[in-house]
Amino acid sequence: MADQRVALVTGGSRGIGRAIALKLAEQGFQVAVNFVSRADAAEEVVSAIVAAGSQAIAVKGNVASEVDRAAMLEQTLAEFGRIDLLVNNAGIGSPNREDLLKVSQDDWDVVFDTNLKGPFFLSQRVANAMIELVAAGTIAQGKIINISSISSFAASTNRAEYCMAKAAMGMMTNVMALRLAEEKIQVFEVSPGMTQTDMTARVSDKYTELIEEGGLVPIRRWGQPEDIALAVEAIVSDRFPFSTGQRFDVDGGFHIRSF
Repeated sequence: MADQRVALVTGGSRGIGRAIALKLAEQGFQVAVNFVSRADAAEEVVSAIVAAGSQAIAVKGNVASEVDRAAMLEQTLAEFGRIDLLVNNAGIGSPNREDLLKVSQDDWDVVFDTNLKGPFFLSQRVANAMIELVAAGTIAQGKIINISSISSFAASTNRAEYCMAKAAMGMMTNVMALRLAEEKIQVFEVSPGMTQTDMTARVSDKYTELIEEGGLVPIRRWGQPEDIALAVEAIVSDRFPFSTGQRFDVDGGFHIRSF
């Protein structure tokens, strides 16, 4: 299947990443499903993709680690011989949700290493590989999709490190889109709103009330991982050939300012 497009999805074993990996497989991609600790969950995603008629592998690695980032790409290329798409989905929330006057440097470091430094340097590594693949005629173009968050513009004083890392990811999208356009690589950002995943489980009751009764979101429901996957599907469908650097808000209208 050398002519079949290949995607690497970080954090692809659960939640939003899992939904994206499965959706990409539906679109004919072979998928490298990245995970850190849940090998069983990653293998379940791989099995589902194979059962649907595509190919997939589980790729262990922490995006915060330079060694792991290199290994993730090397394993993907060794298995499939190409990479057409990187989805930077892996991320963590604020470990302790401390007030910004109390947040520790350790919490800051682990969030920025995972949510910003890791995606940046993995994208750098993958972009260089894509440039070589384009030059060799192996792929026609590449795409990088960064999964950010409404927290990139909606401030939370007890999640300062998370909000700031996600805000910086928006600029990362812009500078990469600007630099890589000439290399035939498009870069996009998908910004989920309140989405039901493991990360939001502990605040589920609070936000369910705000959504359903407080009108926090114009479309009064939780976002689902599938909603994010559908946005990724639209981008990889090649219906935006004259676009790069765009942010796609998938947040039920939360980003709309009103009074």
